[in-house]
Amino acid sequence: MATGVVDRPAEQRALTELLAVSAERPAALMLTGEAGIGKTTVWIDGIERATAAGFRVLSTRISAAETVLAYAGLAGLLSSVDPEVYAWLPPTQRLALDRVMLREDADGPMTDQRAVGAAFASVLATLAGATPLLVAIDDVQWLDVPSMQVVSAVARRLAGPIGLLATVRTGADDVSPRTWLELPRPESMQWITLQPLSVGALHTVVFDRVGRSFSRPRMLQIHETSGGNPFYAVELARAADDGAWDAGASLPSSLAEVVHLRIGNVGEEAESALLAAAALADPTVELVARATDSTPAAVVAALEDAEEKGIVIIDGHRLRYTHPLLARGVYSASAPARRRRIHRRLAEILDEPELRARHLALASAEGDQETLASLDGAAQTARQRGAPAFAAELLDLAIGLGGATSERRILAAMNYFDAGDLATARARLDSVIGGLGPGPLRAQAMTLLANVRLHDDSFAEAAGLLARAADECDDPASRVQILIMRSYALFNCGETEVATAYIKDAVAEATALGHPALLSSTLGMHTTLRFLVGDGLDDEGLRRAIELDDDNEAVPVAARIRVQHALLRAWSGELADADAELAALRRRCAERGEETELIFLGFHAALVSVWQGRLDSAEVVATDLMQRAVQLGGDLPIFIALSVRAMVDAYSGRVDDVRRDTERALAAGRRCKSQRLIEWPISNHAFLTLSLGRYDDALVTLQPLVDGLFAAPRATEIVSASFVPDAVEAMCAVGRSDDADRLITVFEANAVRLDRPWMLAVGARGRAAVLAAQGDTARATEAVTLALDHHRRVPMPFELARTELLAGQLARRNRRRDAAQVLLRKALAGFEAVGTPLWAERARAELSRVDVTVRHADGLSATERGVAELAATGATNRDTAAKLFISQKTVEAHLTRIYRKLDIHSRAELARIMSRTDP
Repeated sequence: MATGVVDRPAEQRALTELLAVSAERPAALMLTGEAGIGKTTVWIDGIERATAAGFRVLSTRISAAETVLAYAGLAGLLSSVDPEVYAWLPPTQRLALDRVMLREDADGPMTDQRAVGAAFASVLATLAGATPLLVAIDDVQWLDVPSMQVVSAVARRLAGPIGLLATVRTGADDVSPRTWLELPRPESMQWITLQPLSVGALHTVVFDRVGRSFSRPRMLQIHETSGGNPFYAVELARAADDGAWDAGASLPSSLAEVVHLRIGNVGEEAESALLAAAALADPTVELVARATDSTPAAVVAALEDAEEKGIVIIDGHRLRYTHPLLARGVYSASAPARRRRIHRRLAEILDEPELRARHLALASAEGDQETLASLDGAAQTARQRGAPAFAAELLDLAIGLGGATSERRILAAMNYFDAGDLATARARLDSVIGGLGPGPLRAQAMTLLANVRLHDDSFAEAAGLLARAADECDDPASRVQILIMRSYALFNCGETEVATAYIKDAVAEATALGHPALLSSTLGMHTTLRFLVGDGLDDEGLRRAIELDDDNEAVPVAARIRVQHALLRAWSGELADADAELAALRRRCAERGEETELIFLGFHAALVSVWQGRLDSAEVVATDLMQRAVQLGGDLPIFIALSVRAMVDAYSGRVDDVRRDTERALAAGRRCKSQRLIEWPISNHAFLTLSLGRYDDALVTLQPLVDGLFAAPRATEIVSASFVPDAVEAMCAVGRSDDADRLITVFEANAVRLDRPWMLAVGARGRAAVLAAQGDTARATEAVTLALDHHRRVPMPFELARTELLAGQLARRNRRRDAAQVLLRKALAGFEAVGTPLWAERARAELSRVDVTVRHADGLSATERGVAELAATGATNRDTAAKLFISQKTVEAHLTRIYRKLDIHSRAELARIMSRTDP
């Protein structure tokens, strides 16, 4: 390539824009184009511009070698970063980066790949906090898989002054970065495809690289044949200069042919050295000399001609190709037997287990025991370093060389699962299980597949697999873990009694084993399920589970006792303490890069925020959940994120958004086959329709949940029965006070038995609504007063405002107008503070009806106008009475006065008048 950018005005403008934008917020410029079009030249120019502008630059040029180390790309980016920059990081993240940089051996606890991503994100944030940062990657399509996954995950949540500049070769065999690389704001990523150069620009490049000028006719031939591609043009010019190409020859159809034209006469020693360099991810003169049984001086001498021709560059002991495509071309043009020989030699001289194993594999047509053992060991090392995708690749190499044992295939699937490739893990396990007979090994495979299915959306399938695994498992400890997972899956399928029975068995078996960690997990799950079915909080069981906990985060997040403790506190009404615990747990998961776990915790964090009346915090969580869910893919994360967003939107009164997200959430939830989870979007939609005053629709939506509650009448904790207040209100509004009475009676009994502040408060409010609907306003007032007393025990401002609204309506109905105004103003202030506009409007409407002196131009009082507006829309007297919280007889009396004042005799006339009257 030329030393400077030639005839690239659009690209230069894009570089200027990239630096301007990324000085303030994340932005990216992706330079795409065919091989040799000049991407690297523009990329280097971008780095020089960024450096001159005061940016800190992290850059790496990716090798296309067949053998490359896990995290080689990431290590390249971090090579210039002083370890002191991340000395403050949590130990888990520091260890992860040390292992990426090969400063730490593989001993000690396994590094989770997600911790590597969290650490890399922390480093970028730290550097960007001091000065704008540019991350520059040349040939991003050749990133090793672990580095690609980390860069992908981090890019999606970049923040601050960070720019990304990368080149992408079109037509690469690898997965296009367009499928995995994106920024938080898609519009901040610009893609530019480099176009062929003009004849004049191409002549400048050729002169600069070849060192001579060609005639106009000859340059036209070179331009026409190369198609304006500067790399090919330079190759053709070199060949023409040597007399190896003329105008009658067409552009070589492959890079191998171009390379052959370039190096055809460099000699045997040079060819060997070039092949060795192409087979190495990070070649040096010393390594190439050892690989070719030569000396460093002899290698330098052999490559002198290749260096003059611009094939390689020797800089001290470093040796690199001038373009990665040349290395790939040299490698692919070599005979297979010659490649195997060089790999065999490299396996002898390299010490790094991962690289040595890869070279052994590439040197073999079939695997001997040494090669297979080396690949197994290297896979274990890669896994310890937090590179499960690389470990899976190494195991696949062993499988491809004839080492396709069931154990190795299961281990490969496990690594794919840990790397987040659920589809591949599932396919591999399905294949393995199909070929295994009953026994412990099949039980292990089915347990792993069940774990995949728990993450990949199917609780029912997971429960079935775990049942079979339990029957075939011969290890007591493994069986206990299977029982824990199965109880969790069954509970989410709605099979509560069966789930409870299994977790009881697990507690008994863990106790018999005397295994503290297993006993902690079983006690935690048993305590949680007992709470959810309505048996109350087993404080002693929870305390013992925490005492036995070994802080094992290898278990699913829902089975972690610290998580269960936070949730049980939230569900019991200790909202502030639970909120703090959940925040700490989310920070810990973020440090470890546990994306799936953050989805689960984010769901409950959003619930707690809504219960506390902090819709702004809940909305932040909802946005974060949606971003993570899109990144993770799969129905379950999307279902949770949509449900949370719909819940926040329902409270915020965003009607269309709730309907859209609820429909999508329900579809995803049905695919998950979770009866428990699907209750949330149902509740969200019902709450919205109730907020809009569409009580019949709300009841139709809620009926399945109401039926489920009567089927399990003890399970009315807030996390299981938050819909009850809405169902009771809707029933009273449509004249089903007897049904509301049955429902609230069950609810009140549980509230007293369990002494839950939320249940006591909304239970008393529900009782007040039932009594009011039955005409007993005196006892209804007593009940709502009791509800207000209970609200003092639990900080739930929205629920308090709903109770104040009902209390104000009852005071108005009892003609206690001053008290009604006070209560309704409190309700209005509460709804406005929380940010629930539909409910604030209801409070305003009620407040306007308290002051009978307020009259409109048409002579109707506020209450009369409210009746007239509803009647004009076709509402029945019963619906109007429910909406305005007055009796049907009062509606009839108001209509009589309205007709007289307006001198009309029918609802049709009323509708015409009201349509012409300003609101």
